[in-house]
Amino acid sequence: MKPEFENIPLVKTDKRFEIEVNGHYAFIDYRETTHQIALIHTEAEPELAGTGAAAAVVEKTLNYIEESGKKLLPYCPYVFAFIKKHPEWKRIVDERFDRYDKL
Repeated sequence: MKPEFENIPLVKTDKRFEIEVNGHYAFIDYRETTHQIALIHTEAEPELAGTGAAAAVVEKTLNYIEESGKKLLPYCPYVFAFIKKHPEWKRIVDERFDRYDKL
């Protein structure tokens, strides 16, 4: 994560994880059960394109999931690609995830 995002807090609402950067948002829609968090869709406002904000919200969310003790279901293609690029995060993916062997 780029240093400029390290001190920006991750906010969890009832339907998304988000960070705010200069009045603009990067967020991930999610669904949560007792033991799992499914990440559905990642998006950053156009003003944040190319800044690394989307990657920052993903990394902050993965840290949150790990700290919560829940397992990840990376349905979002951006999150899936992020984990392929950073395979150390596979440790929090639920082994029952249907594309686990593709990570």
